[in-house]
Amino acid sequence: MKREGFVYILASGKYRTLYTGVTNDLLRRLEEHRTGKGSKFAKKYSVVRTLVYYEIHERIEDAIVREKPVKEWKRDWKLELIERMNPEWRDLYNDVVQG
Repeated sequence: MKREGFVYILASGKYRTLYTGVTNDLLRRLEEHRTGKGSKFAKKYSVVRTLVYYEIHERIEDAIVREKPVKEWKRDWKLELIERMNPEWRDLYNDVVQG
């Protein structure tokens, strides 16, 4: 059984508050954030709608290992990571929905 994992970053706006998370079902987790059932931090700081970065891992365990250091990175490093994948800071939600 394949158990993919995802590391993702949500933003409240360009260069605004960031939230880094990990999940085995990115679409489900994004829906949770959008409906206020995601993390308390994301809800408190309105980081619930804009997916600005994600990466796919073959195993959820690998995603968990990757998420821990990314979460601890300096803000500038996270901004650089986002801008390499998504220089316009567009919401990648539809990319995930369309698969």
